[in-house]
Amino acid sequence: MAYAVIRVRGQADVRHDISDTMDLLNLTRVNHCVIVPEDDVTKGMLQKAKDYITWGEISADTTVEMIRSRGRQPGDRVIDDVFLKEAGFSSIEEMAAALAEEKARMTKIGAKPVFRLAPPVKGYEGIKRSYRSGGALGYRVEAINDLIMRML
Repeated sequence: MAYAVIRVRGQADVRHDISDTMDLLNLTRVNHCVIVPEDDVTKGMLQKAKDYITWGEISADTTVEMIRSRGRQPGDRVIDDVFLKEAGFSSIEEMAAALAEEKARMTKIGAKPVFRLAPPVKGYEGIKRSYRSGGALGYRVEAINDLIMRML
């Protein structure tokens, strides 16, 4: 499985090392989302920035919806059939399955790695508390899919 990571909190008073970690994850602004592989290096980066981001295991259906509505190629153009054929995919569903199974990455395909999402409908639960405590931060397992659907 791959992780979807969303930046929840802004840039004010962020420690330098945490800011660098979020830059490496391509999370430079609030409500930006990236899809990252599930490996030890990524898990360490997520733990370091856990007070500013939320993440969880993204499903293929949510990935399809995210690519359709917010996926972009260089030049801020929409991902279309021509781009998919150049990347070696026959459909958006095939591309989403490859991303969810970690067989491909957005940058390797040639698409922009960041999905610029809207703020969630009905807002975040609270941006200073962890998900387990009723807030929006940290690891949320499958509930990330519900959050992403509220942000599309």
